[in-house]
Amino acid sequence: MEDSNLQKSRQLIEDLSKGVVGSELEISTSKASKSSQPTKDQNGNWQAGAIATMIDNVGAIAVHSLGGPARVSLDFSVSYFSTAKFKEEIEIEAKVVKERGRLILHVVEVRRKNGGELIAIGKQWMASKGQASTSRL
Repeated sequence: MEDSNLQKSRQLIEDLSKGVVGSELEISTSKASKSSQPTKDQNGNWQAGAIATMIDNVGAIAVHSLGGPARVSLDFSVSYFSTAKFKEEIEIEAKVVKERGRLILHVVEVRRKNGGELIAIGKQWMASKGQASTSRL
């Protein structure tokens, strides 16, 4: 039987692709995405903030597949290497790189669908929400 969290993550991705749940970006089941009107700049490129939001959302889904949705972001960074044009198809790959106790590190790569050129890489540390620990200071 498939793990419950993995099944929920797959359902979330499917719902996003059908527009069942709200998102500024439509993510298809083929892992390609097209931006919506508010996410482009004056040159017709995706806004950097839209790419960062997508990285955050896709990474959170990858983390969710391991242990449920109760996570908070501790550190989030994005490096941009190229731009993507409005409605250009891209591929997104999220990997959980490290788990240490309540901490999880994931990395998300955004690439141009045609040719595989790297557009951006996002890295995010997340922590599970648990009981607050007592300060050691």
